[in-house]
Formats: sequence, structure tokens, C-alpha cells
Amino acid sequence: MMNTLHDLVQHKWYANARFLRAMRERDEAASDKQLLELMHHVLVANRFWLHLSRAVPFDIERERIVPESLNALVGQFGDTHTEETEWLAKVTESDLAKQLETPYMPGRSFSVEQGILQICMHSHGHRAQAAVRLRQLGAKPPTLDFIAWLKDRPAVEWS
Repeated sequence: MMNTLHDLVQHKWYANARFLRAMRERDEAASDKQLLELMHHVLVANRFWLHLSRAVPFDIERERIVPESLNALVGQFGDTHTEETEWLAKVTESDLAKQLETPYMPGRSFSVEQGILQICMHSHGHRAQAAVRLRQLGAKPPTLDFIAWLKDRPAVEWS
């Protein structure tokens, strides 16, 4: 499972970066408040589960602040990608089994592995929503299928 988990996380970052690049390629998309807020939500959710999994404090009030520009958002995505990649490189099977509790779902617990899967699927769902908005703005969303990514495993590019 560890290899598949690593693949899902790397694909998530590739897909996020590629989607943000598609936004940049269309002025209307790069400045669209709805798209910026939706992609910021993707980032904040990712950061929440990453912090929870690492037992690092999460300042929800600070995290809720939507960056003023797409470039600033892309920078935050890149920083979080680096943080998560470095952490995941050290994660063991026993780390994945550790139970997490969140104040947002009282009385429930989840494994770190389930948290990682949640954020991969959560990101995917919101990218699909964002793709609809991108089309409304006259742009063509990029192909982000996991199975297509597996062929060449293109690197994540935040530029």
C-alpha cells in the first residue's frame, strides 16, 4: 500500500500544479475569485490533514485567509508540497496506522493513512468542480487522470 499511497500523493501534487498552471494561462481564470477560493480550500484541507498527521498546530484563522493573487497561492501550494513530500519520505507503516482525532468530527477517529486518502480524493473532487468553472471562463482544463500520469510520472512544476 505504501507505494500506491506515495503515487496518489505525488499525482495529487502534479494535478494541483497542472491545474494552477491552466488557470495562469487564462487571465480570466487567474483572477477569478471563485477559482482562487476553491483552490485555496483544496490547499487548506491538505494542510489541515498534514498538520494533524504530523501533530503540528494548525492555525485555522490564519489558514482561512485567501491569498490576493494566484502567484501567492501557487507559492503556498509549492511550500506545502515540499513539506508533505519530506514528511511522507519518512513515514512508516506504523505511522500510517496512528489514529487521528479532529475537533471538526467529534467522537470519530481516522488513521493517518485514511487522512492521506481523504485529502487525495478531496482534492480530486474539488479540481473537478474547478474544471467546470475553468470551462465557463473559456479555458480547457488539462487532462489529470491518475492512470495517464502513471505512464510517465511527470514531475510537479510550480512555475
